[in-house]
Amino acid sequence: MTKPAGARLGLALFLMAGAAPVPALAQGAARLDKVASFSHQVTGVTVARDGRIFVNFPRWSEDAPVSVAELKDGQPVPYPDAGWNSWRNARKDEIDPKTHFVCVQSVVADAQDRLWVVDAAAPAMAHVVKDGPKLVGIDLKTNQVVKTIPFDTDTVRQASYINDVRISPDGKTAYLTDSGAEGALIVVDIDSGAARRVLSGHPSTMPDKSVTVTYDGQPLRRPDGRGVEFSADGIALSPDGRTLYWQAIKGKTLYSLPTDALTGWATASVVPEMLTDRTLGGKIATVGENGPADGLLIARKDGRMYVTSPQDNAVKVRDLTNNGAGLTTLVQDPQLRWPDTFSEGPDGTIYVTTSHIQDSADYKPGAPISLPTELWAIRTGSGEATGSTGPKPVR
Repeated sequence: MTKPAGARLGLALFLMAGAAPVPALAQGAARLDKVASFSHQVTGVTVARDGRIFVNFPRWSEDAPVSVAELKDGQPVPYPDAGWNSWRNARKDEIDPKTHFVCVQSVVADAQDRLWVVDAAAPAMAHVVKDGPKLVGIDLKTNQVVKTIPFDTDTVRQASYINDVRISPDGKTAYLTDSGAEGALIVVDIDSGAARRVLSGHPSTMPDKSVTVTYDGQPLRRPDGRGVEFSADGIALSPDGRTLYWQAIKGKTLYSLPTDALTGWATASVVPEMLTDRTLGGKIATVGENGPADGLLIARKDGRMYVTSPQDNAVKVRDLTNNGAGLTTLVQDPQLRWPDTFSEGPDGTIYVTTSHIQDSADYKPGAPISLPTELWAIRTGSGEATGSTGPKPVR
């Protein structure tokens, strides 16, 4: 089907540079390889079991031309198609937010070969677009949307910003963070589509008032003096699906909770006592201190937790098998400008996006609206990764 001229222009502006290797880092244990450079602000990345790479671009400073893309030969192609990516701020009254991506914050592929898209539906992290917040499931074999789970106003509130998601190994439960004004966790029964907001406003999901997020040794603030205030953001799930971890960006403490405390409610006629915030609060464990962190991931290959450290331009790791073990630095490089989101490839390669939040117009007056960002691979071997092979984007 021939694309309209506007779509061709939008895609042309969306092209990336090819992969370029970066010299090994001083630590010697790992190196950064640049997988892709983007013309727009990226946040999420995920790698499917077959090696396909997907990324997303939220509508923060700009009206991004594409929300979800698959990398093909190092280039972003709208996924699952141009139609789902056709929502625009200027046309919000014309396009149905129920069936289009409004402001996508993250993408995660599960063990059932589905891509899950978290649509926060809050452009510029401002007001939530009515009927927009949703979790969208796409079958990676057919490239068709097979499940759309809308969130009502009790689950995703007007000041919410749903952020990241983890899917249980059996594909039946989704766990999300809300990093908005009132932090929370959201638990979704995927089969029924039922969702429940828990620990809303709990200290474990809220910003830590004692923490100031800094960059280059200075508090990171907006022009009006506001600092970084993100609530529960990073989330990780143990490979066996039994333990959920999370923390706020404006925070330092990593928390965990057994997932059996969060399930079993979808088919109950009344909310089980075990799922009340008071009961859940008593089951929360303090794992340790990460300092301000954005992305979290527990790798299948070694069971370690990977932690982004935006203040330090670094990726750190935590050994979860060693009770009380602190963080060690895996890679630190000035090119890791706000390491944001992780994914693990089928070969164990760790991927991380750099969203350059500190360089955005929200925090740096005069910054370009279209903010260049990157996708990196952290590895010890050789080779490149540019996504799957397929048709080039329309130029």
